[in-house]
Amino acid sequence: MKRTHLLLWLTASLVYIFLYIPLIIVVVYSFNDSRLNAEWVGFTLDWYYKLFHNQEMLLAARNSLFIAVSASLLATILGTMAGLAIHRYRIRVLPFLAFAPIAMPEILLGVSLLLFFLQVMNLTLGLISIIIAHTTFCVGFVAIIVRARLQGMDDSIFEAARDLGATPWQTFRLITLPLIMPAIAAGALMSFTLSIDDFVITFFTKGIGEPILPIQIYTMIKISVTPEVNAISTLFMLLTLVLIIIANRLDSGILQGEKKS
Repeated sequence: MKRTHLLLWLTASLVYIFLYIPLIIVVVYSFNDSRLNAEWVGFTLDWYYKLFHNQEMLLAARNSLFIAVSASLLATILGTMAGLAIHRYRIRVLPFLAFAPIAMPEILLGVSLLLFFLQVMNLTLGLISIIIAHTTFCVGFVAIIVRARLQGMDDSIFEAARDLGATPWQTFRLITLPLIMPAIAAGALMSFTLSIDDFVITFFTKGIGEPILPIQIYTMIKISVTPEVNAISTLFMLLTLVLIIIANRLDSGILQGEKKS
């Protein structure tokens, strides 16, 4: 038993080392005082200074933030409505429609949206097309979280509200919405995280002229991986990790609330 336990810990440690060593190297070499990442020369903050004075990179970051905020806001609204509808009406096709974009390969979803925008909507590719595309695959994640929260709640709460004379809107505003708000917040943060670092779907739906951060980083590393790329990757990684931690804590609060109820 002890040997099995030790083997499990050793295997898990090796997996985590394999996953996180490359990330640690990226962070460390973002402070390297050399344009080449071949060897460590010395500590410097110059690459972060150059990064914050790179107007093209700042524009790409601003566009990515705008897209992520817009897509997560729309996905949160639509995903919350989808989660409520799936829980309330029990129609078999609703979960399929909401969760299909999650299971669909990103390259297939990207190509499908590209053809839809160009051939059906006759839409010029740009920030709007990216926001629509990101909203499409983020809705399912919000719907899953909201649905899970609703399934852990006692329906007698809503029946009691109706028995006391509350209208459907009052029941939703005063009871349902406050109870599912942690799930909505967790879904919004997850949508933001998925949107801001998406590459495949963004690549197919971005159009020409508007720099987007993941595409900009990909363009830079095709030439060489400079410490400036490491610097933006480090900041990007830090933002993503912070949002994941916040979403995880909210999700843990949801699970604890379900256990108490």
